[in-house]
Amino acid sequence: MGTTPTDQSPAAGGSPSKPDIVCLGEPMVEFTRRDPFPADAPVYQQGFGGDTSNAAIAAARQGASVGYITAIGDDAFGAALLDLWRGEGVDTAQVQRHATAKTGIYFITPHPSGRSFTYFREGSAASRLTPADMPADYIAAAKILHVSAISQAISTSACDAVFQAIDIARAHHVLVAYDSNLRLNLWPLGRARAVTHEAMRLCDIALPSIDDSRALTGLEKADDIADFYLRAGARVVALKLGADGALIATAAQRTVIPAYPVTPVDATGAGDAFDGAFLAAYCRDGDPFAAGKRAAVVAALTTTGYGALSTLPHAAEVDQRLAAWK
Repeated sequence: MGTTPTDQSPAAGGSPSKPDIVCLGEPMVEFTRRDPFPADAPVYQQGFGGDTSNAAIAAARQGASVGYITAIGDDAFGAALLDLWRGEGVDTAQVQRHATAKTGIYFITPHPSGRSFTYFREGSAASRLTPADMPADYIAAAKILHVSAISQAISTSACDAVFQAIDIARAHHVLVAYDSNLRLNLWPLGRARAVTHEAMRLCDIALPSIDDSRALTGLEKADDIADFYLRAGARVVALKLGADGALIATAAQRTVIPAYPVTPVDATGAGDAFDGAFLAAYCRDGDPFAAGKRAAVVAALTTTGYGALSTLPHAAEVDQRLAAWK
């Protein structure tokens, strides 16, 4: 594969070598178009993206011990991502550097009805991950493995790698969290349905969004979608409802958590931030409803600036917001 592990040491800023939450997927470097263009700043604001990378950082900012499994290019973008994770305290012991494949990048154009994306990720280092690249001991030592459908959509080998990671986690009683993040520019709906439904059958914590779930399940109502994923096998469903908040459901209880009030600027990464914050809180306390409320605050605050990470809050700010939110 032409990859080598990164040299992670305590001095490099990583978290312990057996993190509680392990995320797997494709990181990317993002460029967000500023509209209207500011006179004193670049037209595109450079940041970082990739759904599971965003979630890993969100979890770390909420105080969780987090590690990341991926492959990046031996290029400037890959080096920037390593610096980012180390600065955030995300363990990079299982990040591989690919000698020939590149790190993926993408461009975001916000507009009144949402955002449009332009990707340069074909053949990326992460898309070349295979089941043989999955570190069994690292996954087995975690409390939660977090994966997503995007990681399965980028290539057949990456899809198989995610299933291999899930199998390792389940064999060692590690909880599996899954976000069905739907990107129809990466694969057709029929394949997306087949793969995500199978992954949901194997997960413990389902983290879908309402729009994606409607396309994947053919159901409209939030309660019906929650029931669908509970019947599939999840013990907890945290269904993201966008401006309407989130529905948190278990077999015994469910509640809708309203959206935390903010003035949104850019929703990039909000769902990923929700995932990471939810998993950090659930890993610590085991209360999905308290985790959902914290995640709602984190996701909302993330929308108040451009890009996935620029306004992603730390735990202390979230604690203050929660204390004042009635």
